Amino acid sequence: MVGMKLATIGVAMLGDERKSVMERLEAKCLEQMRRLVEIIQEKCRYVGDVAPPVVAAPKVVSSIKDSREVGEYLASRNVKILVLAYYIWDYPYLVWPLVNEVGKDKPILCISNNEGLYPGNVGLLATDGALRQSGLRTHRIIGDFEDPKVQEALSKWVMAAEAYASIKGQVYGMFGGHSMGMETGYFHLVPVQRVFGVTTYHVDQLWLLKEMEKVDEAEVQKGLKWLSGMVREVRYDGKMLTPETLKKQLKLYVAMKKVCEEWGFDFCGIKGQRDFTEHVCITDVAEMLMNDPYDWNGLKEPFVCSTEADSFGALTMQVLKYVSGGLPVLFADVRLYVPERDLWLFVNSGNHASWYASRSWDPRENLKKVTLHPAIEMYFPTGGASVEFDAAPGEMTFARLGLYGDEVFMVIVRGESLELPEEDKEKLRNQTNATWPHMYVKLRASFQEFINVFPANHIHGIPGDRVEELVRFCEIAGVKPIVLGEDAGRFHKPLWELVE
Repeated sequence: MVGMKLATIGVAMLGDERKSVMERLEAKCLEQMRRLVEIIQEKCRYVGDVAPPVVAAPKVVSSIKDSREVGEYLASRNVKILVLAYYIWDYPYLVWPLVNEVGKDKPILCISNNEGLYPGNVGLLATDGALRQSGLRTHRIIGDFEDPKVQEALSKWVMAAEAYASIKGQVYGMFGGHSMGMETGYFHLVPVQRVFGVTTYHVDQLWLLKEMEKVDEAEVQKGLKWLSGMVREVRYDGKMLTPETLKKQLKLYVAMKKVCEEWGFDFCGIKGQRDFTEHVCITDVAEMLMNDPYDWNGLKEPFVCSTEADSFGALTMQVLKYVSGGLPVLFADVRLYVPERDLWLFVNSGNHASWYASRSWDPRENLKKVTLHPAIEMYFPTGGASVEFDAAPGEMTFARLGLYGDEVFMVIVRGESLELPEEDKEKLRNQTNATWPHMYVKLRASFQEFINVFPANHIHGIPGDRVEELVRFCEIAGVKPIVLGEDAGRFHKPLWELVE
């Protein structure tokens, strides 16, 4: 499996200007710095058991010359994230040559011990106080490096910083433009460039259609055989869903994957409705396979693809992919609220990665729960397969980026994908659309709290509790995090919000 693009992390330690101190303590400082590198590589793991690249400074910064050299050393190794460690008292002004060489636009974490004998925490407060005086948005962790809580806080910050630094400079491929006038999904260039450093390239869907004509028939047959043999059932009806319409969808997947690779896109969205859905094929199968971590050629990196060219949805998904360590990301409509059960149905035609059927890295375990249905003729007259399954149970973190004026915010809420009796699920499915994928969700926030602030009809999610990573990401990026429900009280406002 090809690994994700990950930014390089630099770790440096600030020390004492007095030579008499450093002669006694430099070896201990270097040992602590090396331990931090080990902790980051042990705790921050991505799909495929990959750790982010980490570069340790070759010396402790205890002079102007040291600071400049360490900054140049880290900058020459393309460091995009900076972890500044403190184990003893340091001379705070020495941080500036280093930071200015690496760049003040980088995420910065200051981390220290909490010991009376070696007051690294005193040095941290003095030095980070100077960084913040200049307007830098830094974060702090103080405690024993071997404390599991400290290590967890460190790993969550690193995952958030990786998301910010890795996404910066990426390009979003938008096939066909925003769909059906959904302006909450529009690619708003100025705020997206300003906050995330991401741009888009708009490619007409005609390009994909022409690429589909070039796809090798043998490759399509290979895909058809694999998918047909893996899923629970293909419900051919001789009209909307036939082997030929399904093959069109597989050609679209191959074409879209090829264009994204050749043009260098990092994530994408496809309009689908109404051009493709009324004149070529529905995009559900292609979207599923793009977001899945496998296809008929084996394991692969999930490639974020949003349906209806929802650009803010795709950007949200890309953030979630990074903070989760590279997991497939859910895309769904906020379709139905069932008040008597305080239950949400998250449902969308296409774009549920089949991985969510069982959350297995073995495609057979997921696809055996998937049924391919004929597309609904009223909506999708050109035909093809709709993907249908019920999502596996488990904890989820949901999020969505939005705009208020030109200010970017992110709504974050935890929830649980529920396993319900089949009889209950059938009744609920029939209230929406029984041929589409469903997730039955209990949010850890009230109905009124959710609908009061949620910015769009599309929602995105990843397994587990990733609220802290998303909050730290928002703080690094300058995005307002709106955390709902019981998690809202877990986080203090950062200094810059309190002052501004």
